[in-house]
Amino acid sequence: MDNDRIKGMGDQAKGSLKDAAGKATGDSKLQAEGKMDKAKGKIENAVGGAKDSMREHLDRH
Repeated sequence: MDNDRIKGMGDQAKGSLKDAAGKATGDSKLQAEGKMDKAKGKIENAVGGAKDSMREHLDRH
């Protein structure tokens, strides 16, 4: 598994926690940060997945 995928999963989890905490406390800034972290994590996860696919493809050929 690529490091980008691991970091992406961590950022998504951190974002979910911030988003939930922001909703619970009424802190819109914290909630927005959480949404940004989740989006960043999804992108990192996608990049890592593409790298993994490329590596697998190259290993087969």
